[in-house]
Amino acid sequence: MKRLKSAPVLKQLAATIVISAAIAGLATGCSKSGSDDPDPDPQPTTSIQLRTDATLGSILTDKDNNTLYYFSNDAGGANTCTGGCELVWPPVLTSSFNASKIGTGLATADFDSVTTASGKKQLTYKTWPLYYYAPVVGGTNVREPAGQTGGENVGGVWFVAKPDYTIMLVNAQLVGHDGINYTSTYTPGDGKTIYFTDAKGVTLYTFKNDRFNKNNFTAADFSNNGVWPIYENSSIVVPSTLDKTLFATTTVFGKTQLTYKGWPLYHFGQDAGVRGSNKGISFPVPGGIWPVPVKEAPTAAP
Repeated sequence: MKRLKSAPVLKQLAATIVISAAIAGLATGCSKSGSDDPDPDPQPTTSIQLRTDATLGSILTDKDNNTLYYFSNDAGGANTCTGGCELVWPPVLTSSFNASKIGTGLATADFDSVTTASGKKQLTYKTWPLYYYAPVVGGTNVREPAGQTGGENVGGVWFVAKPDYTIMLVNAQLVGHDGINYTSTYTPGDGKTIYFTDAKGVTLYTFKNDRFNKNNFTAADFSNNGVWPIYENSSIVVPSTLDKTLFATTTVFGKTQLTYKGWPLYHFGQDAGVRGSNKGISFPVPGGIWPVPVKEAPTAAP
């Protein structure tokens, strides 16, 4: 007959079993929360960020440092780059955008989306649809390498997306408040004109009766400012195709108004802040009394 183990031996054996079970439990717990987990929690990454370019300043890129662009023809806020254009300028899709992980200096409220002609959801920034640049290389469209800005000023209508533009360029048909199409000479006719807008694509104007750095329209009490609101801004950030030194400011009864070649810049009240609207070009009558500012605008009279 075998002798029973003594009490001290039984206690030691029990302790060993408890410790072994605890170690096994810890090992199992670590395995579930570690890299062996078949369904790990996704780790969001920054989807849109800012990069400082030595020439262009602060510009928008995706998380991989690919430069983003805007198209001057998208005056109304819709994607107008269709067909073969989309191969060279692929849209930035909302599926690659994580609103909770945007870079420092960007605001979620500035981002939205539009649907392209091909049915894709495209990301917009400050109402501008965003694109990549993929020029033809060896007969094939190839996305430009990260960190490059080769799409800047292509055709005079493609520009890097920036967070701080105060002047942007649109290429659009002029349509007066009378509903008539006008050319850049303010005579009836069809044809796009490249002109200046603010950061959100809202049209800017000059006044024929102003003088160099002299606003001759705005009343001292700003009682008529609702008709032609001054473009109240002191920052000058423009596309690379424009000469920044031609922009300045003037003081209008204590407020700062941006100027171009000495011409004070205004919005038009009837445009109601709608991008792409340029009703002021025929107000109060056709003839260029309130022309849109363009790169070739003459210097204001002394």
